Amino acid sequence: MAQPKVSLNTIENFLAQKRIALVGISRERLNIGTDLFKALFSRGHEVSLVNPKATEMLGQRCFARVQDIHPAPDAALLLTSPGVTNSVVRDCAEAGVKRIWMYRGGGQGSVSTEAVEFCREHGIELVPGQCPFMFLSPVHGVHRFHRFFFKIGGKYPQRLETVSS
Repeated sequence: MAQPKVSLNTIENFLAQKRIALVGISRERLNIGTDLFKALFSRGHEVSLVNPKATEMLGQRCFARVQDIHPAPDAALLLTSPGVTNSVVRDCAEAGVKRIWMYRGGGQGSVSTEAVEFCREHGIELVPGQCPFMFLSPVHGVHRFHRFFFKIGGKYPQRLETVSS
């Protein structure tokens, strides 16, 4: 599936949210989810972890489903396989989450056509793909390299200009 386009405004809006659920975080210590948790937490986000097979991870309570988090998160970052993403976006909608980021670094990522359509039909602001590390300032290491090549290759999200009345 081709990666759907997203505006830089949508990405910045997602990252401006205070309470973010990290859904599908792996129980293995060395993984992208652990790095994302640390990066978001260090930037002042309240990060809730969601994995139905764990009750605690990284010194934090781990929830079985997004609906178990109270108050509901402002946004959800999905680290799930596309098949699981299809059910998680429904969980997010039921919980009142209005912003979803379907993670994609290398490989297939979390994006599924069905989940993207569900979000559009239900008014959920969506980042369908992309690696958050390319947008979390300051950008370091390989993520800085990737961002540079996305920019020169024309694949880096563009800011939509707002029209003032």
